[in-house]
Amino acid sequence: QVQLVESGGGLVQAGGSLRLSCVVSGRTFSNYAMGWFRQAPGKEREFVAGINWSGGSTFYADSVEGRITISRNNAKNTVYLQMNSLKSEDTAVYYCAVDSVPSLRHGFVAGSAPPDYWGQGTQVTVSS
Repeated sequence: QVQLVESGGGLVQAGGSLRLSCVVSGRTFSNYAMGWFRQAPGKEREFVAGINWSGGSTFYADSVEGRITISRNNAKNTVYLQMNSLKSEDTAVYYCAVDSVPSLRHGFVAGSAPPDYWGQGTQVTVSS
């Protein structure tokens, strides 16, 4: 059984930082691309950042480019999301997801090809 468990969310002031973690079990972690998505109240879930199997290729949503960094540690089956210079509009539930292939797919990023598995989400609240 594949499980994704996120942690690291919380309440932070605007301009602050948080680091989210997602530990994956039940799948050979290093074989698959990973991503972070978020869903704000009243809005659809949106892509935030993605990383290929090796960590050598990453992609970001325009809204977070330059402020957020995705990384992974295949030895620890963990993907991270370092978030800096947080804004109130970053407030959302953040989900990690594992794709079905090693490389970053356009569909995975665009939301047209759903990931294989999702985590349960972790709340990030940025106060202004």
